Amino acid sequence: MNKTILLLMTGMIISGAELSYAQQRTYTMAQATNGLRQDLAPERIKQFEWIPGEDAYTRAVTANGAAAWVKYGVSARKSAASPADTLLTLSQFSKQLFAGAKSLRGFPVMHWLSGTEAWCNIENTLYSGRLENGAMQFHVWCTLPVDAENITVNPQSRQIAYTIKNNLLLHNTSGVTQQITNDTDVNIVNGKSVHREEFGIDKGIFFSPKGDLVAFYRMDQRMVNDYPIVDWSVVPAHANIIKYPMAGGKSHEVTLGIYQPSTQKTVFLKTGGPADHYLTCVTWAPDQQSVYVALLNREQNHLWLNQYNAVTGELMKTLFEETDNKYVQPTHPLTFIPGKPDQFIWWSNRDGYTHLYLYNTQGQLERQLTKGSWVVNELAGFHIAGNEVVITAAKESPMEKHGYAVNLKTAALRRLDQAAGWHDIQVSSNGAYLLDSYSAGNVPGVAQLAALSGKWQEQLLTAADPLRDFKRPEIRQVTLKADDGTPLYGKLILPVDFDSTRQYPVIVYLYNGPNVQLIHNTFPYSGNLWYEYMAQHGYIIFTMDGRGSANRGMAFEQATFRQLGTVEMNDQLQGVAYLKSLPYVNQQKMGVHGWSFGGFMTTSLMLRHPGVFQAAVAGGPVIDWSMYEVMYTERYMDTPQENPEGYATSNLLTKTKNLQGHLMLIHGTNDDVVVWQHSINFLKACVDNEVQVDYFVYPGHLHNVLGKDRTHLMQKITDYFDANLKL
Repeated sequence: MNKTILLLMTGMIISGAELSYAQQRTYTMAQATNGLRQDLAPERIKQFEWIPGEDAYTRAVTANGAAAWVKYGVSARKSAASPADTLLTLSQFSKQLFAGAKSLRGFPVMHWLSGTEAWCNIENTLYSGRLENGAMQFHVWCTLPVDAENITVNPQSRQIAYTIKNNLLLHNTSGVTQQITNDTDVNIVNGKSVHREEFGIDKGIFFSPKGDLVAFYRMDQRMVNDYPIVDWSVVPAHANIIKYPMAGGKSHEVTLGIYQPSTQKTVFLKTGGPADHYLTCVTWAPDQQSVYVALLNREQNHLWLNQYNAVTGELMKTLFEETDNKYVQPTHPLTFIPGKPDQFIWWSNRDGYTHLYLYNTQGQLERQLTKGSWVVNELAGFHIAGNEVVITAAKESPMEKHGYAVNLKTAALRRLDQAAGWHDIQVSSNGAYLLDSYSAGNVPGVAQLAALSGKWQEQLLTAADPLRDFKRPEIRQVTLKADDGTPLYGKLILPVDFDSTRQYPVIVYLYNGPNVQLIHNTFPYSGNLWYEYMAQHGYIIFTMDGRGSANRGMAFEQATFRQLGTVEMNDQLQGVAYLKSLPYVNQQKMGVHGWSFGGFMTTSLMLRHPGVFQAAVAGGPVIDWSMYEVMYTERYMDTPQENPEGYATSNLLTKTKNLQGHLMLIHGTNDDVVVWQHSINFLKACVDNEVQVDYFVYPGHLHNVLGKDRTHLMQKITDYFDANLKL
């Protein structure tokens, strides 16, 4: 017995030593950069999907080294784990598809068509599967051309729409391909997303509810200026010409077509008005007789919700209008109430926050469904038995997202989760159950099922902490105030082994632009492992969402209107003042870093507030807003002709003489969002004014440097700060 105790004690000592050693680990740059998407990613439920018409779902699992696609039943009457049926193993799937000629490394994304049929896409060959005797049997459905894109499958009709280059095609249920459009001019584009994917637009193909009609965007961009994106990977280099509409210039013109496969004819909606207006929120009526479109003027301050006849294209009526003295920003289609084809939910910021409104199809407001000084984030589905719509919202805090059910008749709201954090909700087809997946600062991930009626729930996953063995920094939540008293939320990340009697260099990481929020209560609480890497190497990191960023309501967002880069910098300077008040911050060793809008902010701080920071790295920065795209820029700045003072104030080409300290700009050579000319022109201005600046490019990369090259990028940034803030 004494030997046993001694062995146990020895084992405990060894384990403790191993744990102590393991907790001293520091991140490699590769882990700090891509770890949360690779070896340090918390475990997640893979390929979860509710099965249509059933209280059941599927997910991809791995057991004993073998991957499988498994079906689980759900019942609130059961307290134990739901029974599971293996529908398909990966080896079986490979044999069905390739007869042993090759093996898949993992399941492709599987989509349910019905309770017994599913499909997937592997290299543009579509496979359909049917449930037979408790197992799935897959076969080739159709093979599309290798250059087919925007592949859209309608579960009801089984028709498949896709694009080839700039034209739209349809593969019907008889296996016949119909050419919906046949435009020979490459600058007339069909079936793709338009308006540079603003206004929530992420597709250009819209099947009708029964799937027998197809609505599609047609974009004429012949009038837009050509812009070269140079491919440097070939010799000689080749210029790929794109169309890039810059603020104040010619914009493209968009129409919406309705294709009838039975007649093979298309009618275009007669939207009228100026041709460069925006068509958003495209929604089929449940009876397929009409299509709803939100028509937004180019000034983006006046919206008309219109109903058009799907057969003739004629305007039937305008349901209502919305105006704002700054801008209206529609981003969601109509959502019709199940079983009530004359009622729909409309998203609006009209009361200052993003909320839901119940309308009838005559354009009459039935009631405002959500209200308060908080925003709705998503509409997840409907709890039909409870006559409720299920949403997520920032009601508890702008830094958290929770699930709620809202009664469609009374607008009564109830919270569906209990734990702090950032929750994502997936609702079953009849709304009886939901999957709640969430994380929080120190909660790597939890997934649980819950019944919409009652208190039943079942835990599916509690992820282990993949960072438990690393030496991690202390993180402090910070709340500051803007000059108008608005609360500003940020995080202060202290160096590991922090000593309050020492002074440390500090890096401010920022974005602070529209539609983006950096500060969330998610895992990891730092928000970024590179921040923690820098803390492991003796830096303080500070990040904060100033006015102009997302999830705080319209007054917060619109505070920057017509003056991008002014109010936001005032807020970031409040953060600087806070940092300088801390005795352990070395005020002579302060750096700033950001990308895209954050790159614009970084460069602006160095030129419009010189001397505050000693070193800065600006990635993909906007330098002159008159060279940025029409839709985004004119929403927040109006046109250069209407707001010359605002554009002049924010133009960084005229301010290079102000530079103090060290500034490095980084750009991807193939950037088609913030085109390379921004930083090239900035270099020219620096040369003209005899100002020294550092510069680095990433050949072949677009607006972001992704993949393995991102490790190189973050090492480059780190080395720059080390050279200028540490040595």
